[in-house]
Formats: sequence, structure tokens, C-alpha cells
Amino acid sequence: MKKTVVINVVGLSQRLIGEYTPFISQFLANGKAAVIEPVLPAVTCSAQSTYLTGKLPTEHGIVGNGWYFKDEYEVKFWRQSNALVQAPKIWDDLKGIDPKFTCANMFWWYNMYSNADYSVTPRPNYLADGRKIPDIYSNPASLRDELQGQLGRFPLFHFWGPKTSIKSTKWIVDATIETDKKYNPTLTLVYLPHLDYNMQRYGLNFEIIKNDLKEIDSEVAKLVTYYEAQQANVILLSEYGITDVSNPIHLNRHLRKANLLGVRVERGLELLDAGASEAFAVADHQIAHVYVKNKEKLPLVASILKEIKGVERVIPKSELDNVGLAHDRAGDFVLVANATSWFTYYFWEDDEKAPDYARMVDIHKKPGYDPVEMLTNPSDKLIMAKVAWKLAKKKLGFRSVLDIIPLKAELIKGSHGRKPEDKADWPIFISNANHLNVQSEISATAVYDQLKNHILL
Repeated sequence: MKKTVVINVVGLSQRLIGEYTPFISQFLANGKAAVIEPVLPAVTCSAQSTYLTGKLPTEHGIVGNGWYFKDEYEVKFWRQSNALVQAPKIWDDLKGIDPKFTCANMFWWYNMYSNADYSVTPRPNYLADGRKIPDIYSNPASLRDELQGQLGRFPLFHFWGPKTSIKSTKWIVDATIETDKKYNPTLTLVYLPHLDYNMQRYGLNFEIIKNDLKEIDSEVAKLVTYYEAQQANVILLSEYGITDVSNPIHLNRHLRKANLLGVRVERGLELLDAGASEAFAVADHQIAHVYVKNKEKLPLVASILKEIKGVERVIPKSELDNVGLAHDRAGDFVLVANATSWFTYYFWEDDEKAPDYARMVDIHKKPGYDPVEMLTNPSDKLIMAKVAWKLAKKKLGFRSVLDIIPLKAELIKGSHGRKPEDKADWPIFISNANHLNVQSEISATAVYDQLKNHILL
């Protein structure tokens, strides 16, 4: 088997490769490349699971970054258990071919409790006093202490939130190299998130994102140079391309106006009550799942959804097999936004009654994806002083809520999830294995076979 590394450069597309990415540009010129027709939804968890199983969400069950867990009446995002993926992964298949095959999973999703030999994933410590301490989970467990002993604590707050920066990607790159030196796995999967941040904040504004492109180019160069020195096959790929948006759509507010949304009031603040809702939406970038309790109300809900400005497609459950999403976890309707729109989870009508988590970085409590977590209020000139004061109070043992996230969805300028019209915005696949056959355009499910071929041929 041939040593192979798969470097997942989040958000990379043909449109971004050029003046500000000299190393990636040269890697592209010297290698073989394809655009990937994105899976629906073109979001992290669905795309990664499709690449690693060769199956669509209909079979592997990952219908988004989160969904409605019907037996618990709760919306849950960013779960970690590998058991949620209902199809064998590439490492399972390759171990069956050669028991000596080994795999390192460095920050790809559904990382915990799989059959991958080595793995590292973000896993904060949530302390009883309300503090969140940056940390990781690893297999073997000793790898956690070894990596953080060598590289310092994983910079979680640079991985997600208003402080996101190249620091988290640098840490992952260095951790990947150290893990490879220690274990020499046959296959290594690496997740580099850096481009995701400012491209969602600012869209395809090259005057702003050019520095991000230069930074990710440098980290890719470090990894590729390291692995090519070992004559490894190297693949650069991405899960989706990010495009410009300007129209946030608050689906749950539309359903609320139709008296279909269940809302609970606690301490004067509102909470979405999924179990009590006749219909509610789970927003995930440019895709949303809408769940309907009473099936007699399906025509009513469909008529409401089709009238919402910016909704391009309303796909009923009976037609989900046509788009690879015919799974019990999927909604009764799947909505696709038009090219300039995206879906929020917002359900309150008065910001004074928004739940406390709305103004916080709290990915596990929000009933939908919230990219605004990467921003602070640009009109608040004292925001950094407030943050410093709140952190100081936490360190002194006082409870303090980091309620610094604005309720301004219009600040988001880039999104993904639908299939862009221009292939220059599709995810990309680039390989240094020139002896292998790579078509100029491949499906998301075909990535699995490409990865397998790089290892076996």
C-alpha cells in the first residue's frame, strides 16, 4: 500500500487559486486535478462522510451538520460519535484488504470511537463553574498529552468564534507532522479550516481574504513538502466552495407567524420548543430541513415555504431520493436557498427576548448553524475591553457570560450548501500522483474510489 495524505483545505475552489496561492498554484500545475460536483448539502459533515464512504446521505445518514433527533425531540449539531455514520469508512475497507494498513484522522468529523488507528479532534473541557477550557480528544489517549506538551494547548478559540485565525490551522499542521513521525500511518486525513472564517465573514472580497489565502498556502506548503520528502501520494481537496450572499432568511419566523412554531418562555427569554412545534426549520447554511408533526399540515407548510423570498427549491420527502437525501433523519421538506441567500436559525421576533445563547458562541445549544458566532458587534468600540473584563472575572472565579455575538445576520457575506452555478466555485481535487487517472469532473461519491486508488495502485 502507498503512503497517502489527504489535505482538506476547507473552502478551496478554482476561483481562489492564483496570485495569492503560489505553492498551491504550482501543485495544481504539476499534478492532476478535477472539480467535485458537490453533494447536497455541501456542508462539512455530509461532504466528509460522502468522501469517506463513497455513499450519499441516503445511505450514510449524515443529512447535514445537524438534524432533529426525533426520539429525543431535540436539534443537535456537531456530534462527534463515528457510530452516527451508517456506512463503512475507507479505513474499514482497507483494513479488510491489508491488516497492516493504518489510518490517522486529524480533525475530520465523526472522529470519536471509530476504527481509525490514530485520531485527534477538538474536545473542550466544560467545567462545573461554567468555564470552557480548550482541549482535544485523541486515540490513543496518550497522544493528547504528547501533542499539547510539544505544541501547547490546542488554540480552540482560534478554531471557532470571533478570534478565529491561522493559529488553529498551524497547530493542526504541526500535530499532523508529529503524529506521522510517531506512527507513520498509511493514510492520513487532515482538516485545515482557515479559509472558512473570513470567507463567511466577507465573501469573495480578495482585498480582505488575500492574506488568508497566503497563510493557508504557506501551511499547505509545509505539509506537502514534508510528505513528498517521503514519496507519499498527496491529495488536496475541499468540501465546498463559498460564494457571496446578501440575504439571510429567517425560516422559523415565517413558521411562527403561521402559528406553527412552538416557543417556550423562560426567565423572560424565548426558546424554540421543537417537540411542541407543528413545524420548524433546522437551518444549515444554504440548506434547511423542515420537520412537520401533523402530516395533514404538509400542504399548508409547503405553501408557506414556497412563498418565502430567497427559497429556490422546496423538496418534499417523497422526492428526496432524487437528491440523495432519502433518510429518516431528513426533514419532511428540504429547502435550498438561491445563490445570494442563506438560512438562519432565528425564531424570536424581539431581540430583547432572544435566548441567552444567541449572543454567545454556543454551537451545541443553538437549533441550527450560526456563522455570526465569528463576529462581534462592529459598532461597539469597547467590545475588546468588555471581553477582557469578562475573561478576567472568569479567571477570578466569578461567573460571567461572554454575550458578545451580535444578532445581525446581515453581517455574513459568504455561504455554501447548494451547488453553485459556476464550476469555478465547486470543491476541488488535486493530486500529485500523475500515473493515476483523474477525470476533469468527478462526483462527490467518486472521491472515495480516488482515495482508494491512491493507496492501492
